[in-house]
Amino acid sequence: MAARSMASATIAFGLVSIPCKLFATADSTRAVRFNYLAKDGSRLRQQYIRASDGEVVERQDRIQGYEFTKGQYVTFTDEELKALNAEATNAIDINEFIPLADVERIYIERVYYLGPDKGAGRSYHLLRAALDQTGRAALARYAARGKNYLVLIRPFGEGLVMEQLKHEDELRRFDEVPLDVCDVNSAELELAVQIIDQRTNEKFEPEGYHDDVRERQLELIQQKIDGQDISVAPEEQPEAKIIDLMEALKASVGDRKPAMRTESAKGGRRKSASGSRSEKRAEG
Repeated sequence: MAARSMASATIAFGLVSIPCKLFATADSTRAVRFNYLAKDGSRLRQQYIRASDGEVVERQDRIQGYEFTKGQYVTFTDEELKALNAEATNAIDINEFIPLADVERIYIERVYYLGPDKGAGRSYHLLRAALDQTGRAALARYAARGKNYLVLIRPFGEGLVMEQLKHEDELRRFDEVPLDVCDVNSAELELAVQIIDQRTNEKFEPEGYHDDVRERQLELIQQKIDGQDISVAPEEQPEAKIIDLMEALKASVGDRKPAMRTESAKGGRRKSASGSRSEKRAEG
């Protein structure tokens, strides 16, 4: 089933305009979600309660405010809030082209697929090919939903993806993290490299892994649907031991078993009956 676009945008590439559609990269229908219910099984709804007297405040009686100092707020009308927001032009204005390899992954907030809108195929694929050939990505501004986002457009297979980036001032500095710096023992380093070499895969193959917790949840949920009781055996907590690092490295080198992979790495992906039914509903 073809993906459904979530928004439209236009990439400004010099004097060239490329109408595009945005698509979510994640399938939210696969998530296992639970709802809050009353004990009689009826759904619950959220309410806003006034802290001063515990009274429910209806939507039409709510306003928004900014806490500029502890316990003190400046309030805004709907029109004033609109003035605070950026104009939602849905324009992706490219500012510059940068080496793709220079972008640290820590900046990435979320990722969207980009597809060409009607009549934009030629310019869309031209941009993709140019970025691919130069090894560069487009750094741009994207004005949408009242905000101005910093985004990166890069090739992805035969198309393009748009990565929403964090701004520099949104990131915590790494030098705030205590590292307990120490010298690396050369013999220990040699053993650590051996362990990595033994477990190295020259390709990234995410299809070899799956969410076994989600599958187990769906299996247990299906048991409840079928009227069965479910229970979970208490997990045994491993005994905490102080292990000599060198001895642990030597033992790991001797253990030549490959890293844990799921059955899909062998060609078949294990699915629970309930999981298969859920996926069929999502596809429909």
